[in-house]
Amino acid sequence: MATQMLLDYLPKSEGLLPTWQLVVATMAVFNTIQNFATLKLTRRLYTGVPSSSVTALQARTFAVWTLTSAVIRGYAAYNISDKTIYDMALLSYLIAFGHFTSEICFFRTAKIIGPVLSPVIVSTASLIWMLRQYDFYVKP
Repeated sequence: MATQMLLDYLPKSEGLLPTWQLVVATMAVFNTIQNFATLKLTRRLYTGVPSSSVTALQARTFAVWTLTSAVIRGYAAYNISDKTIYDMALLSYLIAFGHFTSEICFFRTAKIIGPVLSPVIVSTASLIWMLRQYDFYVKP
């Protein structure tokens, strides 16, 4: 019975992409809470600078961005065929990819080890997946 209740809340659209959007959105909500609650995990992302450089203000700003992306992706999970929402979700992954790539390659505040791999992999895989499935979900 509990399993059926959980299944009732999953997106009803065809394919796995809507469910993936919901999973990523849910993880982002937990990451948002973490960023508001502590600097410990945020400092693990930005290992190319002294830990004192990662401030509470920066973590809260990151939390707000993460919550915004969670809302966009959560909405996309249930409205995957809406072109505007699909495009917004796709662009949210592009922004995340751009952020982490620039922190690793240009600003050198992050190193491609451990904790930073997760957002890089999620944003890259999601971007590729969404681009490849665009015509399947977004109908003219």
